[in-house]
Amino acid sequence: MNWWGKLIGGTFGFMLGGPLGAMLGAALGHNFDRGIQITAEASPFGAGPNQERIQSAFFAATFSVMGHVAKADGRVSEDEIAIARSVIAQMSLDPQQAKIAMDLFNQGKQANFDLDAVIKQFKAECHRRTTLLQMFLEILLHAAYADGVFHPDEARMIEKISRELGFTQAHYQQLEAIIRAQRFFTGDAGQANRPPPAELLANAYSLLGVKPNDTDATLKRAYRRLMSQHHPDKLIAKGLPEEMMKIATEKTQEIRAAYDLVVEHRAK
Repeated sequence: MNWWGKLIGGTFGFMLGGPLGAMLGAALGHNFDRGIQITAEASPFGAGPNQERIQSAFFAATFSVMGHVAKADGRVSEDEIAIARSVIAQMSLDPQQAKIAMDLFNQGKQANFDLDAVIKQFKAECHRRTTLLQMFLEILLHAAYADGVFHPDEARMIEKISRELGFTQAHYQQLEAIIRAQRFFTGDAGQANRPPPAELLANAYSLLGVKPNDTDATLKRAYRRLMSQHHPDKLIAKGLPEEMMKIATEKTQEIRAAYDLVVEHRAK
């Protein structure tokens, strides 16, 4: 039985505890929530690298924090709600799963949402799995850019989350630049806003995290590193919910497309 089956069945849910377990419990029902709270008192979160436990924590953290970031600029736009539904669609969630995901998103929008506690637990549950933590940040950045504007309040909040997850300022800035470039390179901003070829090439370089004057060897190393970081099987082995495999697969396709564009341009 996968993580979701155990969660719905109540078997796995009683193991999670902490604020993430409490939010899942609230989404699934009060009895489930009370069971989680009892377990949380007896066994603090981060007790062990259980694969299904990490997957459940990733699911709960992703949608609840996405809702909190969306509310950071004072209101949740239709575009930001749409990006949450887009992630749900990419995961091919069934109606029950989708309902719980949106419930988590709505919990994140509440004034009493404890971001610090949620991030602290999420980091502990991931057990220093950097690629998994980075994937979480990437999803948040995509959500923040959903309405076409990276609001300063959203930027400050995600930067704070990045620090609390253990990333350096330089790492965060590079990641934010990659996501910003990715939106235009893949056409997420809409065909009308798609940049001209020269800017598209510049975005491809940014997406890959390299400069035009870098050597071919440097380019290839950067490409291979990004492909390894976003390899769906590796991410799932580290705790990414299986339902998010399509998101990881699309990211590898975007990285490959950017690399192909740069290689093609250099060959001219």
